Amino acid sequence: MDAVLEDFVSAREQTAPGPEMAPLFATARRLLFSHGKRLRSLLCVAGWRAAGAPGDHHAVLRVAAALELFQTFALVHDDVMDDSDVRRGGPSAHRTLAAEYTRAGGRHSRAEVHGRGAAVLLGDLLLVWSDTMLADAGLGTRAQARVLPLVDSMRTELVYGQYLDLLSTGRISQDVAAALRVARYKTGKYTVERPLHLGVCLADGGPRLLQMCTDFAIPLGEAFQLRDDLLGVFGDPAQTGKPVGDDIREGKATVLLALAFQHAPRAERRLLRALFGSADLSGEDVGRVRSILEATGARKGVEMMISARRDATLAALEAADLPPEVTDMLRQIVWMATERIV
Repeated sequence: MDAVLEDFVSAREQTAPGPEMAPLFATARRLLFSHGKRLRSLLCVAGWRAAGAPGDHHAVLRVAAALELFQTFALVHDDVMDDSDVRRGGPSAHRTLAAEYTRAGGRHSRAEVHGRGAAVLLGDLLLVWSDTMLADAGLGTRAQARVLPLVDSMRTELVYGQYLDLLSTGRISQDVAAALRVARYKTGKYTVERPLHLGVCLADGGPRLLQMCTDFAIPLGEAFQLRDDLLGVFGDPAQTGKPVGDDIREGKATVLLALAFQHAPRAERRLLRALFGSADLSGEDVGRVRSILEATGARKGVEMMISARRDATLAALEAADLPPEVTDMLRQIVWMATERIV
């Protein structure tokens, strides 16, 4: 992935219409090469191998790289929507671009507006690059007919999930099913299911294999997001690259908060209502919320949900008749996605 993306970005830099785009390219590079998990590209290749891996690897690497570009687009826009300061251990794209604007002599009073606008444009550019990478993959007419509708579905599902997230943000609720629905569409489907499907369709795999991928992917995608929810409150910023407590400050309606609100006594419910979605929460306030999440059993409950979904994922994998090396690869991905350090 690094080699394919490096060649691609370098070619774009060489043909840029003007030097003013340098901050956009630098920010894109930092995000693309900041030691992300490459989970989506790994799953795309795994789906391709599961379906027999016909031909050379030129096409699958570029389809997988298109997923990395799409993922980076989604992160840039997500951070703008959430007003997040940090991404992958460094400033988020809009913060980086705001700082670059003032370093270049721009007015401090316009820095935030500039940073947000520039980040939206950077996200748009990454989305265009994702299309360009797909166009350069050398897909034949039949492969395009299989792959491109899936790409469209994946993108629509992500927008739907992001919109559900916007609708629920700031509204504390005990509706676990609604929070899981957001997790499935905002993260699960485009993180696990659709990358697998794209690899399978690229190799002309059949409906039975696609269904097996769905059976594997849906619980794993939910478990992946549930782990993210825990990391957002209990994680180590040195490991996660993100501050602790941002989900609480932003008012994210996660499964973790829904379970806590279900089981909290009246006084703790009032406290959760008062602190939930407050952008200026102190570390002490976040600690008070963490205590409620522990005392109500919400943290333990989410861990149990992760374990149950991991078990379902592994059961689907064991029931599938896949090449042993693909089974081993997917089993490693399951543990990588669900057992990150908390």
